[in-house]
Amino acid sequence: MKNIVITIARQYGSGGRTIGEMLAKELGIGYYDRELLKLASDDSGINEALFAQADEVVKKNRLFSIAKSVYQGELIPPDSDDFTSNANLFNYQAKIIKQLAETESCVIIGRCADFVLKDYENVLSVFIHAPEPFLIEQVMKKHNFNEKDALKYILKTDKFRAEYYEHFTGREWTDARNYDLCLNSSKLGFEKCVEEIKAHMQVRFGADVLDELNK
Repeated sequence: MKNIVITIARQYGSGGRTIGEMLAKELGIGYYDRELLKLASDDSGINEALFAQADEVVKKNRLFSIAKSVYQGELIPPDSDDFTSNANLFNYQAKIIKQLAETESCVIIGRCADFVLKDYENVLSVFIHAPEPFLIEQVMKKHNFNEKDALKYILKTDKFRAEYYEHFTGREWTDARNYDLCLNSSKLGFEKCVEEIKAHMQVRFGADVLDELNK
């Protein structure tokens, strides 16, 4: 059986990361989130801290939300002044995402993986969302925030995610057409979201796909 990859994009507070972890554990496959930064660093020779810092620079750069640098699949060579640019840091993360899709079954969180792997037949892309009251409740449980601060943090985080996604893909982050499956975690709960993803995998990749992954 070929590798199966599940990409998960998610609103902050929707539990997308937790759902991804639960899914990977149940399927017995790899789980990649911030681990992608280390793998991209190892592959490129660029300090891992630069990958992490790039996110912070992007969050503070107002021009980032206006300009676009849609990913085309190319890498900038080490002798270029742009070798450590935000665009090339993204390019190396994308390279790792593609390598993972070609070599193993796994769950990948964020990083525009649905777009990077849009032409791969072995990929199931998922978007996890929830209404504002649920997001606020979850964030208040996780952090020592009051309701007002929780909402402020959610809006700030999702604004960054939306701008990051649009910058590198040219697409709208919350557009359901970008994904194979969109799930409301407030209505389903995390466990049922996992079950829905597994059920969709069986529809897409065959009824025996779960048994094959667990071999």
